[in-house]
Amino acid sequence: MAHVIVYPPDEDGGRRVRVDGTILGRAFRLRDVVAFLQEAGLQNWDEMDVVRADWIDWRGGGPEVWEH
Repeated sequence: MAHVIVYPPDEDGGRRVRVDGTILGRAFRLRDVVAFLQEAGLQNWDEMDVVRADWIDWRGGGPEVWEH
């Protein structure tokens, strides 16, 4: 399974998303994280899959935190 880190929100509310050491971009909502993971090969994943995945390292708050 991929090593996924979602960093704490920055001053604009964006959270960097890193998969296996590569930053894929900044997410501003949960749907953005889903899109990054789909691009990384998890095409069938949706928002609930991401929320339930215990292997995603949510730093600075879980999937409900989008404000700095």
